[in-house]
Amino acid sequence: MYYCSIKKSDIANGEGIRTTLFVSGCRNRCHGCFQPETWSFDYGSLFTEETAELIFSTFSNPVVKGLTVLGGEPMEPENQTALLPFLREFKSRFPNKSVWLFTGNTYEELTGALGEHYKHLPITDELLSLVDILVDGRYDESKKSLGLRFRGSTNQRIIDMNKTREQGEIVIWEGCKLDKTYATAT
Repeated sequence: MYYCSIKKSDIANGEGIRTTLFVSGCRNRCHGCFQPETWSFDYGSLFTEETAELIFSTFSNPVVKGLTVLGGEPMEPENQTALLPFLREFKSRFPNKSVWLFTGNTYEELTGALGEHYKHLPITDELLSLVDILVDGRYDESKKSLGLRFRGSTNQRIIDMNKTREQGEIVIWEGCKLDKTYATAT
């Protein structure tokens, strides 16, 4: 797996101060994507054990609330294979830190709930079990809204994965109640 960047003090991609990993590779290719350079699977640098240790070292700072993974597309099959051991190790070392994962796929696509197995691999369920918050859905420029928290278009959801697992149905993250709507000039 390749990655394009790591942000050590990110406040734009999840709640609180976070360390963010931007992976490379995306077949969704959403119109209006804010970083189309990440569509290439070999863009940036190779993700290595040293890269993982660099990320883990950022959590010695107690103000860093968690890890965010986005891209590109973390749930591409190639990226799932590399992310699973990394997220296992992250959760082992930092059980009280949260994991946010942004994907252009829907929860239903990832879990095979619609009978589709486009992105559902034998490891997908385990990978999702390590995620606390899942931001799902392709960016849709026609549904762009500047007042949304941590997402760009109204079709995208922020799913509280812990509550979803507990309740057996999708539970939207409480923080979405702070979304804003802005009148557009005519």
